[in-house]
Amino acid sequence: MIFGFRCFRLRRITAGAAALLLSLCGAVQFYAHRLPDHFYTDAERPLSVATALPVTFSRRTPTVPQAQEAELRLFGMIPVKTVSLTTLGPANVYIGGEPFGIRMLMAGVMVISLSEVPAADGSRCPAADAGIRTGDMIEAVNGRRISSNADIQQAVADSHGEAVAVAVRRGEMLKTVSVQPAYVPDAQRWQTGMWVRDSTAGIGTVTYYTRAASGQITFAGLGHAVCDADTGAQIPLASGDVIAVSVRDIVSGSAGKPGELLGRFDIGEQIGTLSANTPSGVFGSLVRLPRKQLSVPLGFRQDISRGEAVMYTTIDGTAPQPYSIEIEEIRDDDSALRNLVIHVTDPALLHNAGGIVQGMSGSPIVQNGRLVGAVTHVFVRDPTRGYGIFAENMYAQTAALAASAA
Repeated sequence: MIFGFRCFRLRRITAGAAALLLSLCGAVQFYAHRLPDHFYTDAERPLSVATALPVTFSRRTPTVPQAQEAELRLFGMIPVKTVSLTTLGPANVYIGGEPFGIRMLMAGVMVISLSEVPAADGSRCPAADAGIRTGDMIEAVNGRRISSNADIQQAVADSHGEAVAVAVRRGEMLKTVSVQPAYVPDAQRWQTGMWVRDSTAGIGTVTYYTRAASGQITFAGLGHAVCDADTGAQIPLASGDVIAVSVRDIVSGSAGKPGELLGRFDIGEQIGTLSANTPSGVFGSLVRLPRKQLSVPLGFRQDISRGEAVMYTTIDGTAPQPYSIEIEEIRDDDSALRNLVIHVTDPALLHNAGGIVQGMSGSPIVQNGRLVGAVTHVFVRDPTRGYGIFAENMYAQTAALAASAA
């Protein structure tokens, strides 16, 4: 009996050890797949990841000069995988939340629609026949730089019916196509069938400010690119102004109908300039900080955990207020604009705005005293929820712009 009891206990211990081993193997596989292969870091802070089970970093001696690597270890002992590191810190930023106006001139003109023209020899669209598409940027005609619709009309008129060489940028590709204008008797002029736009304007929210040693004040906002309303294409920036804005009203959001901030531009008060329009937001400089600012450390992806956080935004006037939210998902494998799924829980913001509305893009997200992200999009079917971008992605762009300007 005693021998049988001991065998039973041994089998139970063996089974328990096997179950534990399988669980650890499962955890290692989960984190190896779930956690990213690259992390931004602060050289002065210990590395760790906000996960259910403790995952730590062990820095490795790089095999390539300037490369940084670390090994992720479960419980500080079990290897998970090797990741690359980029040091951004130590970095402190001033929290934003203020609305700002954008007035942008494009680098060229954007084709927003193509239509047939009633030519003498029949209706056709010369631009489409040449391969031009909506969303294309027209940079030059017959070698003449283009910055407005009037520039195109003049260049086509000067051709007197001869084919024109049109420089077209589509994404990263630049090519020149030959467009044969069509003469329209009713208008008594040559036309190409292109409708173009040369500028845009809108309202967004500042995510953070930085102050360089020189005293220059820079900012980041929106958390996504400014895109054309008709084509959805990112707008190449030629120049842009930052205009003071005051929020006057809110159209509350509801399921299937996103709301929006209604603001008033103070046209006479240009408060800064834009320097870049990127997938992770817009960036520029300001003449001054708009108010006394709260300085906080930059938070990295590994600092973020599911749970309570705070969103700073403005729903009246120019002063931002903190509102409670919950971070529901951390999405490492998604696009740069959809790193976080957030849920507005603050009763005041839900009552006044219904949740997230258009114009709140860029509203900073703070968790545990660190700037960890910014609001980017609202769920159309549920305005209490939306997407956010990691703050580190925006700050990496700030650092890159500062390096290129140095």
